Amino acid sequence: MNDFLELYKRIEYLRNNGTKMKEIADWVGMAPSVLSSLYTTVLPAYFESAKTMLQEEALDQALSLVNNVSKRKLLSGLEDTLNRLDELEPAALHTQKGIPFIESLNEELSLSARKTANICGLYTSYSLSSSSDCLKCEPYIITLSDNKDHIRIGRLNAYDEAQWGIGVNGDPQNFYCMFSENPVPPLTLVTVYLQIPMFKNPRQLRGLYLGLDYNRNPVARRIVLIKESESTDIAEFLAMKNGLIAKEDFTPEQQSYYDYTCQTGDYIKMCTVPSLRMDESDLIKEKKMLAL
Repeated sequence: MNDFLELYKRIEYLRNNGTKMKEIADWVGMAPSVLSSLYTTVLPAYFESAKTMLQEEALDQALSLVNNVSKRKLLSGLEDTLNRLDELEPAALHTQKGIPFIESLNEELSLSARKTANICGLYTSYSLSSSSDCLKCEPYIITLSDNKDHIRIGRLNAYDEAQWGIGVNGDPQNFYCMFSENPVPPLTLVTVYLQIPMFKNPRQLRGLYLGLDYNRNPVARRIVLIKESESTDIAEFLAMKNGLIAKEDFTPEQQSYYDYTCQTGDYIKMCTVPSLRMDESDLIKEKKMLAL
């Protein structure tokens, strides 16, 4: 299990520092689709299953979720893959020089890493599901990167996909989490804006979640993060409970989270208007469509 955790953390480190999945796959002699399946599906599922079953059984169950990863090749090449990954270092961010916003963001990443120690930990987030009238439950991890030069954000979405990004706080009260819903291009950016209470180690963080719905239209909604632990252990994060919670299964606390995040007015949505005229009539038509 330690080797698999090391594999996951090494891929995560490279991706968080700008190395593309295809570059990592080419370096270790693996098909990009295989590496992506390992990183986004097999390894997270393995870490969770290994909490309640034998490691070999957990691996077999995790591999059954995909059809492009060979157990024999994975195990026989694991040591060589780890050695190869140890030799790969992220490329220098020379392409970002001269872009004022990127330079400012890089500087803020470093500053933020020294200012948000009191909110690091494991969280469970609650927000409105896009697919049904359910409460969406998704774990988050807020932690420092391995070299402690930026804040690393992880989300385990409702469908068992781990997504990784960065955290930035411009001032003591505002914190931004940014990550992509896709492990490889195209970029599907998600931004979570959180308010930081002015006291030490807050149990609850509230904010707004901005992303895309299933039709690729922008949607913004309330989100609340409940702190579960001060731990920043990756395996513990990947084993946390996630999914959609039906109304009849709510605990009293979850009912409160639903009432706060899932009511009319708690989200803003756009839709694509057919037969655009590119005048004010399109605006009227869109509002009527959303009211249906």
